[in-house]
Amino acid sequence: MALLNVSLCSKFPPKPHLPSSRLSLPGNYTSLGLRLKQQNETHQESFILSLGESVSSASLLAVLSASLFLVDPTLAFIGGGPYGQEVTRGQDLSGKDFSGRTLIKQDFKTSILRQANFKGAKLLGASFFDSDLTGADLSDADLRSADFSLANVAKANLSNANLEGALTTGNTSFKGSNITGADFTDVPLRDDQRVYLCKVADGVNSTTGNATRETLLCN
Repeated sequence: MALLNVSLCSKFPPKPHLPSSRLSLPGNYTSLGLRLKQQNETHQESFILSLGESVSSASLLAVLSASLFLVDPTLAFIGGGPYGQEVTRGQDLSGKDFSGRTLIKQDFKTSILRQANFKGAKLLGASFFDSDLTGADLSDADLRSADFSLANVAKANLSNANLEGALTTGNTSFKGSNITGADFTDVPLRDDQRVYLCKVADGVNSTTGNATRETLLCN
């Protein structure tokens, strides 16, 4: 048996001796690995910062969008003209003082303007569409090309007002208004409106020099 064991062992060569230490890499490979690691970390940091900025921008946009829906709905109807950014459309402005103001193309559509003071105001092209001007003071006002369609101008003071080219279509009412010296040149009036106004028309407009009855084409 001893002889057999020796014979078998002699057939197989001894295993080579392997070093226990790890395989070392050259210095240039080690530096390259460090640089790649640093670049990877830098890219990760940049990505995180960019993601944070994107989230912040999106959050700010969401807040701004939400705030637009929370604003008072009446701000959707902001009046134009030098009067500023105050709301004048669809509002109750009864008794408000607009005297002497420059309100060119101001939007007063569907507003309640009872006893409002527009004395001497410049209202060229202003819109009073379907508004209530009952008892309003429009004396000496420049109302050229203003829109009074469907407006109630009853019992208003239109003395010496210039309404050249103003629109008065629909059921515009001037019943009980003072039109002494008012200029109605080129104002399209219904026949019944014209007949009524001619009954109370008098005076001459101090700005245009036109007689009220003549501008109304009264007989």
